Amino acid sequence: MRSLAPNGLARAAVRFKPASFAGTFVALMMASLIVSACGILLETGIRASVPPARYAKAPVVAAADQYAHFVMGSGDGRSEESIPLPDTARVDTALAGRAARVPGVRAAVADFTFPVRQGNRAFTGHGWASHAFTGTALRAGTAPRAGEVVLDTAAARAARAGVGDTVVLETAAGRARFRVSGLAQAGPGDRAGGPVGWFADARSSALAGHPGKADAIAVLADDGADTDALAAGVRKALAGSGAGVHTGDDRGAVENHGLGYAKETLTGLGGSFGGIAAMVAVFTAAGTVALSVAQRAREFALLRAIGATPRQIRRAVAAEGLLVAPVAGLAGCLPGIGLAHWWFGQLEDRGAIPEPVRLYVSWIPFVVAVGTGLLTALAAGWAAGRRPARIKPGQALTEASLERRRPGVIRTALGLVALAGGGVLTVLAAGSAGDDAANAALGVVMLFMLAVALLGPLVARLCAALSGLLLRGLGAAASLAVANSRTNARRLASALTPIVLAMAFASTLTFLHTSESHVAAGQLRAGVTADHVVTHPAGLSPGSVGRAARAPGVRAAVGLLDTRVLVPVGSGDDRWLQDAAAQGVSGSGARLAEVQDLDVRDGSLDRIGGGRIAVDTMLAASAGVTVGDRLPMYLPDGTRARPEVVAVYGRGLGLPAVTMDRASLAAHVSSGFDSTLLVRGGDARDLAPLGEVADGSGYAAGRSAGRELNAWANYTMAAVLGGFAAVAAVNTLVMTVLDRRRELGVLRLVGATRRQVMGMLRWEGLLVAGAGVVLGTAIAAATLIPMTRGLTGEDPYVPPLVYAAFAGGAVGLGLLAVTLPARAALRR
Repeated sequence: MRSLAPNGLARAAVRFKPASFAGTFVALMMASLIVSACGILLETGIRASVPPARYAKAPVVAAADQYAHFVMGSGDGRSEESIPLPDTARVDTALAGRAARVPGVRAAVADFTFPVRQGNRAFTGHGWASHAFTGTALRAGTAPRAGEVVLDTAAARAARAGVGDTVVLETAAGRARFRVSGLAQAGPGDRAGGPVGWFADARSSALAGHPGKADAIAVLADDGADTDALAAGVRKALAGSGAGVHTGDDRGAVENHGLGYAKETLTGLGGSFGGIAAMVAVFTAAGTVALSVAQRAREFALLRAIGATPRQIRRAVAAEGLLVAPVAGLAGCLPGIGLAHWWFGQLEDRGAIPEPVRLYVSWIPFVVAVGTGLLTALAAGWAAGRRPARIKPGQALTEASLERRRPGVIRTALGLVALAGGGVLTVLAAGSAGDDAANAALGVVMLFMLAVALLGPLVARLCAALSGLLLRGLGAAASLAVANSRTNARRLASALTPIVLAMAFASTLTFLHTSESHVAAGQLRAGVTADHVVTHPAGLSPGSVGRAARAPGVRAAVGLLDTRVLVPVGSGDDRWLQDAAAQGVSGSGARLAEVQDLDVRDGSLDRIGGGRIAVDTMLAASAGVTVGDRLPMYLPDGTRARPEVVAVYGRGLGLPAVTMDRASLAAHVSSGFDSTLLVRGGDARDLAPLGEVADGSGYAAGRSAGRELNAWANYTMAAVLGGFAAVAAVNTLVMTVLDRRRELGVLRLVGATRRQVMGMLRWEGLLVAGAGVVLGTAIAAATLIPMTRGLTGEDPYVPPLVYAAFAGGAVGLGLLAVTLPARAALRR
């Protein structure tokens, strides 16, 4: 480490020429900001937990595994993927008896939670035995028996009922009358929000729509019982049942299934996106460090001429990194915390993260961020300082005055390999479908960006040559700008790369969403052929389909139960679980065709029934199935199924990608109430008592507006990556202009007017920005075309005004970054 200690050359360079290091400082600070923010989100995703609320007084809770486990690969590459289930997996109620026989157990209670409707009002139902661990207490009356219910204050007030009265309630088991046997004060474990009712435990599983199943088994301990010993005994008693045993904060995950999705979201952002963002940040920072070293080639040449050894030059470059990088890294960590807090808060506001989850901020992301910046500075400085330190003093002075015409052989070879790899992946993505195309396309943008960076001087020289043809005859300033760009291709390349980065990433992320939304909205508008669409926030009552069918003038009424399933997709060893929207249909496929046009491509909807489904063509292609094949899948609660595919349709992006009969889904979801009722014919006024009524176009517009909420994630990622790259571009342009003070002064001495010099610089800025926009657009197109064709079956949809804003912003920033420092330089 002694060889890396700052020597006098390094300290003097930073002290007396701070402007030379300002650009390096900004680039490393921005890299630290991105890395620390993503690291905080990643750590939060790994460590996130929810303290128990409902099960706070139950030291041990037994519940089913809430993840689907899928084995990928084979041999040494074999791994297991765990995906949160779309709905709650349940356990047998009989397990409560087995757990109750464990020494130290005072009671084992089968817990049930299910939705209940009373008219247009909704409340939550539980089994009465849960009062033993939730703190709920009777205020009047008695515990419920079969056909009875205990209501809390809010539920009794809404139903206008007291002890002894009868209320009509709707559950998954249908509509029935219940006698109010008592009134209760909800305890801390039952105050999740909204009115509550308690039913007889013997009937609760049937009322929930899952006979013989419970959400969890809450185990209560005798006084003085050790929790760990109790958990071990329960685990042994339930061995082979598939139930897991939970203690501590793990109990919170049992009652709050949103935690699994939150952890997946946070680790995805902090890991997958964070990895890409960190690569871009490090990549850009390394280019800025290399530019800073290259700009001082004259100084290094003079040092070599007066006797400085190669070792001293290398040590000076490394020591400069040690002086600047740690300070820049620490300066970037504070705004990184702010970005992580803002990002986390936005996810929380949109319901992606449960409220009890808190952001973890520890020292680990900061050490990684500062260390990454330091290693980047050292590596980039070492690479850029190798040649000034290695060549002879006379040759160093010559090269400091005149740029090398040819880039290094190794750099060029690597750039050509990256370019060829990007081309191969483009062809591969174009010939793939579904997520295979999307996954291949993700590598396209990275490889092409790497090729642009490595082949930067050659690309810049080519862009300058082409620009010369376009700018011919536009005056001396334009001609001088082209000549400068040709002569100083490395300088042009250093400014070009960040603009290409900004344009490519911002366009890819933004237009991927606009393409999907455009196709989905079109499919939804064309797919909903019903005259009326009925919905209700609490779900539709069980008899809604029959009542709608009996309304005057109604020709068809079909209820839809919306949920999600997990489907294995991919090919060979590269397979994974894909989350897919599913709808359960009440009625025949022929009846469905009267209210919903799925655009059937093969097979027939008439055959939909038990063990027979229809799927979207993109999902079928990704899963490698056709009509007549069996499609393995995980139902919402994790139950495995292999239904036969009887139809393939084309509107699975705007409409659910899987269509099956309602009976096949109802037993595997928490709420058995239909989500949507599609009606052909009749009058909206006759359907109003069932829920909110809209026509087909109004429903489609509402669903499309809801889909737009998902744009936030893509737009935020585009803003983070594009914004960082834009700042890097401005930073690089400012560095290059300020480094040319001597050149600009010489132009003024030989007779060029201030206006002519500024004109030349504006043309150079326009050339750089224009070339960056064109190259970035080309990379985005090479990425988006196969990706959107694989995901939607159509070409990308690019809103002209949005693209114009991106292009105009890039050009405007380029001109601004050149003009402002140039004016300052010319005033001196």
